Amino acid sequence: MVAAAKQSWVPERQDVVWIDCNPQAGREMRDRHPFLVLSPRSFNERTSLVIGLPMTTAEYNADNPFAVVAGVAGGARAGKVSYVLCHQPKSFDWRVRDAAPHPMKRLTDARFAEVCGVLNQIMQLA
Repeated sequence: MVAAAKQSWVPERQDVVWIDCNPQAGREMRDRHPFLVLSPRSFNERTSLVIGLPMTTAEYNADNPFAVVAGVAGGARAGKVSYVLCHQPKSFDWRVRDAAPHPMKRLTDARFAEVCGVLNQIMQLA
């Protein structure tokens, strides 16, 4: 039954998921990290891709104008501030990279709007 539930799960916009960022190059993130999903569920399901932003608890991001505070991490990183890195949009094949729901579950509407605002400052889409 767990396998069936996992097969039916599809990431949705505003979800926080675990994703394996390897392989990486240069200053890109590596290993398994939380990832904020920007793309809608219908796109993610149809293409097997998610478009989104990596997240980290690296403290040097406190001064990064492109990092938005997502909240306080739990688990092994309990008590550390978690940041969404708006300057590193990426797409990943979430099925191949074995994405899974993150304990944070979803970003709040207000935080998600803040992330989209910072991303728009960079991308100038709207």
